[in-house]
Amino acid sequence: MPHRIPLSPMAPWFRLEADLADWQAEKPADLVHWYGQMLLIRRFEEKLLELEKAGLIHGPAHASIGQEAGAVGAMSCLGAEDRINGTHRAHHQVLLKLVNAVTPAGFDVLNDDFTAEMDAALHRFMAEIMGLELGYCGGRGGSMHMRHAAAGIMGTSAIVGGNPPHAVGYALADKMLGRDQVSVAFFGDGAAQNGASYEAMNIAAAQGVPTIFFIENNLYGVATRLTEITRESRISSRGAMFGIPSIEVDGMDVVAVHNAMAEARRIIAAEGGPVVIEALLYRHFHQSGSRKGSDFGYRPTEEEAEWLARDPVTTTAARLREMGILSAEHLAQIDSAVTGRVAAAAAKLTETVPGGNALRIPDALWPDPASRDVGILGDLSELADSRIVDHADRAGRPTERVKFVTAASETLAAAMDRDPRIIVMGEDVHQMRGGVSGFTKGALERWPGRVLPMPIAENGFTGVALGAALNGLRPVVEIMFGDFCFTAADQIAHGAGKVRHMFGSGFPVPLVMRVRVSPHTGYGSQHSTDPSALFGLFPGWRIVSPTTAHDYIGQMNAALRCDDPVVIIEHTEFYQREFEVPAGDRDFIIPFGKAHCVRPGTACTVLATSAMVGQAVKAAEQTGVDAEVIDLRNLDHHGIDWEMIGASIDRTGRVIIAEQTARSMSMGATWADGIQARFFDSLDHEILRVTGGLAAPTVSAVLNRAALASAADLGEALLRITAN
Repeated sequence: MPHRIPLSPMAPWFRLEADLADWQAEKPADLVHWYGQMLLIRRFEEKLLELEKAGLIHGPAHASIGQEAGAVGAMSCLGAEDRINGTHRAHHQVLLKLVNAVTPAGFDVLNDDFTAEMDAALHRFMAEIMGLELGYCGGRGGSMHMRHAAAGIMGTSAIVGGNPPHAVGYALADKMLGRDQVSVAFFGDGAAQNGASYEAMNIAAAQGVPTIFFIENNLYGVATRLTEITRESRISSRGAMFGIPSIEVDGMDVVAVHNAMAEARRIIAAEGGPVVIEALLYRHFHQSGSRKGSDFGYRPTEEEAEWLARDPVTTTAARLREMGILSAEHLAQIDSAVTGRVAAAAAKLTETVPGGNALRIPDALWPDPASRDVGILGDLSELADSRIVDHADRAGRPTERVKFVTAASETLAAAMDRDPRIIVMGEDVHQMRGGVSGFTKGALERWPGRVLPMPIAENGFTGVALGAALNGLRPVVEIMFGDFCFTAADQIAHGAGKVRHMFGSGFPVPLVMRVRVSPHTGYGSQHSTDPSALFGLFPGWRIVSPTTAHDYIGQMNAALRCDDPVVIIEHTEFYQREFEVPAGDRDFIIPFGKAHCVRPGTACTVLATSAMVGQAVKAAEQTGVDAEVIDLRNLDHHGIDWEMIGASIDRTGRVIIAEQTARSMSMGATWADGIQARFFDSLDHEILRVTGGLAAPTVSAVLNRAALASAADLGEALLRITAN
């Protein structure tokens, strides 16, 4: 008979409770302050629900009414310099972080008036939720997307599970830059079932970063009860299974939550982090709005009544009266003070409709519609002092022949030597003398502590890199195969692709992604995609595709100095080829938005990318067509060199767009639209597009070749476009 040997988690996992003695151990002034904060959150959100009913909030209002003790207890242990993020339901955490950052030390809600700065925090946060220009994000974020870095609010996410990786990234930056702060990811029981949250926990544990995963378990993800979607409903167990100290606590008890957060900070100070806290609490209303869950049939009224009897605002008021700390008059005074400040904030944002009693938003408070697309990317002023060396600048300079991969490795290492904020993250990047392709060889030789191994969790570590970029580092993320970008698509699209514009711009997002594409190697349909088109869907990305070692050096250096997210598409066909580069020089840049004329010609213009640049030159030589071949180099909406393209079309009158990838993944249709809009009068022929087939390459060598565009395909197009 086999023996069963019980196993237990490596990390401590426990429930922390507070009793009357714990309340009596706290300073009365702190208890009064915490009560005032809970009531401020309550009155603020009640006002939001009034504004929503009046049609003055465009979009949802996810109230946290009932969950105030969790926010107040957590914030009681955080300073302005500590970082937080949250989810679609984050009013309570964000409001407190904003107000706490400007609240004077020793503020007494019974005897002190709100300062102008405290009032401004209420006013601007309410304005943001209403979509108004005065808001912290200029009205672009609204209720669910909020950032104010000066108060430590790095950016909330409406994508369930989207924010935990970012908090790990904030903490990673703090750790690597020697700063003594913690970062807190607030999320709910729904996000606790999401893979990105687990990936974030695992990376945080592996890297030992000071992150607190604060899980607000309110039992329901919208209308689905937790026990309906998971067998183990003790969510703190997830942390323990990753080797993370994990604490369960009554989220309706502000002192218990305060003690849990204090214990989390003690553990991080002693062991380096992370910590999981599961706060058991309850939202009194439905997912959004002011109706109860029972109105929709998914919560029993008896359950709602049981939790309402434990409401943190009313139970805290009762306990403070029992302890002799506050009288009924004191409680009324606090209520009057916070209600008045919330009402004053709302009054500044509304006016009465002439001839009636209804409220409206004054026209002057709305953002200017003309600013719709402002701030998607930066202005590249950070590159102004960089030294430019393009192909034409090599004339008269000594050169050397180096392999593409060697030049790339040397460039990355030189950049890391120059800028201590640059780190490298990816799968196997720390092994095999430079990762799977040798790109980190130089970095490992010089800076091994800044080359971080990641699990096979592209969405998780891309999100971590984004968080690190938002908090002072310049991460370089390696994606082993282009197809794997689609497993990271949430963070590529909803994260890096949108944060700058969504949060009002004006801050750097210096993230570089290195993406290897190898459609010709027989790895099959799931390892052969060029994902440029994925990034092209989101204008918050710059996309570069170097075809020579010289271009790689210049474009990588530009990317590493750039304050925008940049993806570098690396075709493995180039890796072992040798190219001419400036001798001993790995520090120059090639500006964004500059194409390269590889072959001058007069018969037609070929706009080529990646491997098709060389194929275009070959096709011109084989057919005898005097084609002008332009290597686009920049593939994103902002980086197309329309000046060079327009001058070429004026000379030739004919255009072919050449991409190796499958037609469904090609970007040429977008470029063709841009050409017709700008240069229609110069065109003497329809625009031709050369791409691969509809399907992704498969393993068979014959089918693999057939799936990709070739010199022969281009040759046919050249003959066709010049036939008349």
